[in-house]
Amino acid sequence: MTLQILPYDLTVCKIPKTEDFGKDKDFYFLGVTDEEISLVCRTVDVPRSAERREDGWKGMRIAGALDFSLTGILSKISTCLADAGIGIFAVATFNTDYVMVKEKDLERAVDTLKENGYEVM
Repeated sequence: MTLQILPYDLTVCKIPKTEDFGKDKDFYFLGVTDEEISLVCRTVDVPRSAERREDGWKGMRIAGALDFSLTGILSKISTCLADAGIGIFAVATFNTDYVMVKEKDLERAVDTLKENGYEVM
């Protein structure tokens, strides 16, 4: 399995309303629940209205489209990273999964994934 490192810095933040983020951006995840609105976006795109933010994330995308019948993909990745003491923030889309690690942990995460049989580009 191949993971592709995304070429930009990411931020996880909490915003007061969805209108506060320009949906014309080319990369973001917006999560809306009855308790909060969470946004993952490029650090340069964080809206001024962000109530809280956690900068310093780097993302990796599992290459290709994943079939819904596949199981354990994210679990295996998160387990090998957890065993190495690396925390993650994960997001799934219809096609694939994204795993984010703190920038300070990226090199170690890549090494850990490679040691566990993953290709990282």
